[in-house]
Amino acid sequence: MTDPPVQQEVLIITGMSGAGRSTVGNALEDLGWYVVDNLPPQMLRPLVELVERAGSNLPKIAAVVDVRGGALFRDLAEIIRSLRNGTQLRVLFLEATDAALVRRFEQVRRPHPLQEDGTILDGITAEREKMLDLREASDLIIDTSDLNIHQLSTKIVEAFTGGDTPGLQVTLLSFGFKYGLPTDADLVADMRFLPNPFWIPELRSFTGLDRQVSDYVLAQEGASQFVTDYAAAITPVLAGYQRENKRHATIAIGCTGGKHRSVAVAEEFATRLRDLPGVAVSVKHRDLGRE
Repeated sequence: MTDPPVQQEVLIITGMSGAGRSTVGNALEDLGWYVVDNLPPQMLRPLVELVERAGSNLPKIAAVVDVRGGALFRDLAEIIRSLRNGTQLRVLFLEATDAALVRRFEQVRRPHPLQEDGTILDGITAEREKMLDLREASDLIIDTSDLNIHQLSTKIVEAFTGGDTPGLQVTLLSFGFKYGLPTDADLVADMRFLPNPFWIPELRSFTGLDRQVSDYVLAQEGASQFVTDYAAAITPVLAGYQRENKRHATIAIGCTGGKHRSVAVAEEFATRLRDLPGVAVSVKHRDLGRE
């Protein structure tokens, strides 16, 4: 039985300059989309053909197209109309009030791309006129006037993910302190308060992945309480990460060599976190193969 064909998607991100196109592109990349920035409209058709040839290797692609394309931008509306026939194509238009856009351009101290010798507001007005037809033909319009970058990213996640897609990818990383702290850890827990199985001859050659070591570590005084209490303490932290649209988090769990205690506790801790809504958990053991 063959697998059903992958449904490919093409999204065009456009709208007012300063309305958050870069933020949207970054959020989509975090969701696994392939994002192309500042694409000339005339390159959209070759891009769609590339997606079709790539098949399941490139199921979702987004292209940021805007007035930075200059004269090339004039053809965008017509190109979109022609591509809608036979292609799953959507257009996302980002909008914002004049006041919000002026404030953003002033904050970054950059001119509007259509400002020329006029004011920022002159550039915004000119851009609105150029964007009018495209705005009316868009599938989704998001007004970002009152949104910060985290709130806008959250809106994109809600709009372009299914209900089963996790909001946060958590990596539980066991490690050995003698080999150094993981540089990418968001949180670090220390298991060296537990007795070390290394000093028990019949356990030394095994690891925390083996049942006899795991049972020994988790049976020690304070081990079970630590796992329970730490899971309870970290639950609101992970929920806060999701609210702030932090998509990835690494929780490092260490012991002396990264072979026994940290491995066993990381595996046990993972079983607790997998019950949290919107969280996908993976486990890695950085130093397990070291001598």
